[in-house]
Amino acid sequence: TFQRQLQQSDCQNVLMRKVFDTHMLFLQINQSAAALKHVFAALRLFVGKFPSAFFQGQADLCGSLCYEILKCCNHRSRSTQTEASALLYFFMRKNFEFNKQKSIVRSHLQLIKAVSQLIADAGIGGSRFQHSLAIINNFANGDKQMKNVNFPAEVKDLTKRIRTVLMATAQMKEHEKDPEMLVDLQYSLANSYASTPELRRTWLESMAKIHARNGDLSEAAMCYIHIAALIAEYLKRKGKINISKTNCISINII
Repeated sequence: TFQRQLQQSDCQNVLMRKVFDTHMLFLQINQSAAALKHVFAALRLFVGKFPSAFFQGQADLCGSLCYEILKCCNHRSRSTQTEASALLYFFMRKNFEFNKQKSIVRSHLQLIKAVSQLIADAGIGGSRFQHSLAIINNFANGDKQMKNVNFPAEVKDLTKRIRTVLMATAQMKEHEKDPEMLVDLQYSLANSYASTPELRRTWLESMAKIHARNGDLSEAAMCYIHIAALIAEYLKRKGKINISKTNCISINII
């Protein structure tokens, strides 16, 4: 009924946000496995009908959907895990097709970011989540239509990177009673994403929370200064602001 209105401004509009938020509520509020099956089916139709809402313009809808689907990949119900994994695979495939079979850069970035956030929020990474990653890889390997393109390799690379983040997190858990070692591991992980500012910001925010929790407020403040520097550098490259060493806040972020 409202398809034309939803497609205005390349699907970047208030009505689209409201419809999307309604879909997300079904994932954010506990549902039965039977109800979730229908929610996943509705989301497949939604993504298939309005791909530009997720893969063009602002990335907030893409990020929110990745976060909620990944939560379901860690669900205690095996059928829900399978349904969530299938939806996630479908989402990445749609991203690949939307980019004219070139890459899944957006979903890749947003999924890694969502994993990083979920580690702190929900403690994912156990056998249930690993099982879901294996299902996604199996979908990619068995997809005959994608056999002659680089999509299966991209999916494999993404799941490998997710496992790397989970392994690093497991190390952090071993040292959770050693705040200095824990933050050092967080710092190493943040540095590994130096070429991906959005992910670096995610881990710097996580570091800041740990420092604040331990009462190390000056260290937490320095994390936020680094985040500000990342944003400032981005705005400088876009030509939005001018930055010089004379107005630098800290020598640590030059």
